[in-house]
Amino acid sequence: MAWFSRPAGATPLDGVDVVLADLDGVVYAGAGALPHAVESLNLAREGRRLGYITNNASRTDISVAAHLSDLGLPTRADEVVTSPQAAMRLLTARIAPGSTVLVVGGDGLVTEVEKAGFAVTRSADDNPAAVVQGFAPEVGWTHLAEAAFALKVPEEEGGIPWIATNTDWTIPQARGMAPGNGTLVSAVHTAIGRLATVAGKPEVPIFDEAVARFGAQHPLFLGDRLDTDILGANRAGIPSALVITGVDRPKHLLAAPADSQPTFLLSDLRELHEPYPVAKVRDGVVAVGEARVRIEGADVRILSAGDRPIDLLRAGTRAIWDTGRAIFGFRVPEQLYADPFHRP
Repeated sequence: MAWFSRPAGATPLDGVDVVLADLDGVVYAGAGALPHAVESLNLAREGRRLGYITNNASRTDISVAAHLSDLGLPTRADEVVTSPQAAMRLLTARIAPGSTVLVVGGDGLVTEVEKAGFAVTRSADDNPAAVVQGFAPEVGWTHLAEAAFALKVPEEEGGIPWIATNTDWTIPQARGMAPGNGTLVSAVHTAIGRLATVAGKPEVPIFDEAVARFGAQHPLFLGDRLDTDILGANRAGIPSALVITGVDRPKHLLAAPADSQPTFLLSDLRELHEPYPVAKVRDGVVAVGEARVRIEGADVRILSAGDRPIDLLRAGTRAIWDTGRAIFGFRVPEQLYADPFHRP
């Protein structure tokens, strides 16, 4: 669990030299920016560097930077770290330079494969040296079938490597949640019985690439998913903030396992710039702001809801997480997992 001692009045950004932000569900949902994201991140740039880490493999770093710039966040391509870039770090260590790679994905993945010096194919008949798979809206059955044909022999029996850029199950869109690359990787896995090596979050290579690129000494990572963003940041030893504007909601936070618990909980990115309330624990009562929560056996008791829903959620998660017990062992009042926060 990523709780640590902070002085009263400190904001999540105090002492941070590089802010690393996820994109989908943190900065935007679909093409449009999420409320308060642009102005909050531009303000965060004052006195520190700002970079982006994305598991979405469908676009190039250049196109992502252009999109962010159009939204009002001036961004260079080298300020965007993508899962295809992390995948190339893995691939170059496993196959010979100039090899042919079967690509399942879009322009963002194809561009990085070619930049790494490999030849691109879409057919298993070309005897590829590896398969690299990433999300793109146009990926269909034919592409997945070609990957399955190329991967029919297990790697331990002489088969070729299979690297997935990421395994996010969903992607936030303006109309709701859509299937992500994890669903497509799972389809190939079901067909062949093999597991892919994952390059992006929650694996560490993409975080290592970002820290090295920005020369970060005290980074803070912003994400919206426990199972990829926060788990990955914790594995990489990077403090994290989960913002409740994307995939994971209060009920998911209350149930978060120890390895996926963020350092900070934010209802939106404006709270990056607000003093983060220190949780006070006394006689079994967890107090955050005016909110008070206590664990009594199997019951989670709200002693005071306070005047800010985010403080009640912070107190409730802290009380539950501190026990080290799984959520199904508790009776949780509905008010604690109510969801008054913005949804994409």
